[in-house]
Amino acid sequence: MQLFKYKPPRVNSGDLRIPITFYEYAANEGPEPGESEKKILYQPWAKIDNVWLKDLEVAKANGTLFDVTITIRDPQADYLPNNKHYLSIDAPEYRGKRFNVKHVQPDLQNKAFIKIVAGLVE
Repeated sequence: MQLFKYKPPRVNSGDLRIPITFYEYAANEGPEPGESEKKILYQPWAKIDNVWLKDLEVAKANGTLFDVTITIRDPQADYLPNNKHYLSIDAPEYRGKRFNVKHVQPDLQNKAFIKIVAGLVE
């Protein structure tokens, strides 16, 4: 028989220290190209994972320069992120950068959180 050994969860609420904002963008009105912020959808606290070599390989395969993995508390039905949404990270290292949501998946180790993979928008 195998002895029970407690394994603490990989992410807990104390790790969520960086505020992020999810936006919805729309095309500019008039003849000028581009898009502008339409409205703020959700503002949670998040954990930004360090970039791993695996993430760099996935970013190269997707054709982006930089991907981040973000863990947030599961908002249930309040907000459902999808690939049409953008996000900004309120940290000095990421200030002024806009990320597009690429992939959303539940955190299988802890059902109270979801993981979001986002790519840098030029």
